[in-house]
Amino acid sequence: MTRNAPGALLVIGSGLKLYREYIVRAFADRVHAAGLRLVLINNLRPTWQHDYFDDITVVNVFDHQLLAETARELATRYTVNGLVCWDEPLVMPAAELAAEFGVPGLSIPGVHGCRDKHSSRSRLTEAGLLQPGFELVPDLDHARVAAARIGYPVVVKPRALGASMGVSLAADERELEFAYRVAHEASLIGDEPYRGGAIIEGFADGPEISVDAAVHKGEYLPMFLARKSTGMPPFFEETGHVVDSDDPLLADEALMGALATAHQVLGIEDGITHTEVRLTARGPVIIEVNGRLGGDLIPFLGQVATGVEPGSVLFDVATGQRPDLTQTRAGVAGIRFGYPDHDCVVRSVTVPEQSAGLVLASRMVDPGTTLRLPPGGYIARHSFVVCAGPDPRTCARRLDAAAALVELDADPVDPPPASTPLTMPAGLLDVDDLDGDR
Repeated sequence: MTRNAPGALLVIGSGLKLYREYIVRAFADRVHAAGLRLVLINNLRPTWQHDYFDDITVVNVFDHQLLAETARELATRYTVNGLVCWDEPLVMPAAELAAEFGVPGLSIPGVHGCRDKHSSRSRLTEAGLLQPGFELVPDLDHARVAAARIGYPVVVKPRALGASMGVSLAADERELEFAYRVAHEASLIGDEPYRGGAIIEGFADGPEISVDAAVHKGEYLPMFLARKSTGMPPFFEETGHVVDSDDPLLADEALMGALATAHQVLGIEDGITHTEVRLTARGPVIIEVNGRLGGDLIPFLGQVATGVEPGSVLFDVATGQRPDLTQTRAGVAGIRFGYPDHDCVVRSVTVPEQSAGLVLASRMVDPGTTLRLPPGGYIARHSFVVCAGPDPRTCARRLDAAAALVELDADPVDPPPASTPLTMPAGLLDVDDLDGDR
């Protein structure tokens, strides 16, 4: 670092404009108001990012050695006052760089606990938190033994992917063979240390929620609680989320206590996390903790419903300040994703411009995109609508009405052969911008 180098906040990976620009906008406002520079290391050539970042370097961020070298070079030109990353595959190198630069971060043990689902499950179980039976298996034979020990139905999942990719439910041994193959093959597109095999888990039956929270010096500070909708069984495709500023679960001592304990056990120190939870008859079961903001525009729903701005919170935790999470509005906001009824090639997608309570609507794919439903593909979304309302029932009614106005023109295609690698629609490969696991 040169003498009198300007102060800067370093961002690793911007994410997709559709999912992350609203966060970048608020974050950039806080950075520049503090008299700092906003510096980006990105994998793709910038377009919209130019409106917010003062300095952009394009490198292969998935080459972690090259990423580290690039960050160190930038640190010779700037005084790094903070470092943030909401890109799931990059949270580990980001944690390592935060530790190296001496700025707040999730901590290296904390990121290990978030990224490796087997390690996370092991540590939470050892701490006495309610968890399903589980086992990491290298092949189908071991999967059969594990499932028999745990008891059907079981969830079969890759070790370290997001957006429910490769996750499915097996009711018996016959279904287990199919579920194992799906999880194993999905894992092959993930990070190399976590490829192959699968995790077998007991099914935690009950409604699913997610909680986005800030963590300041180990203190767990919940921001938004979203209730999730899923579909396409035996898979867990996420079809929508609803955030209520006055959700009674935010005052549930058992749930909030389990969340705070889990973060302490995993060693998470500073940052923002997104935790998936099942509300079972026995109590809340933490499915996974992600070391990043939630995807699927959940933080945007939280902002609409509560007035709490996630980009501003992100600035506070990145610079070592305890964030102010005081709500400035009260309401409900939800998102509904459009999926085709069958595999297809998209001709066009039309979304409504007006509808009661409509906040935002967008198509998510271009003409010519092939959408494949699980297990031949994942995240086969063609559109979304976001609506707000004074209460959950009104919001749900408005989401139904807005979703009914979406028009998909598409040609059906045959399912892919069983041996074909899984696919996602072009433009949705940044699964960190999507939601969690199951």
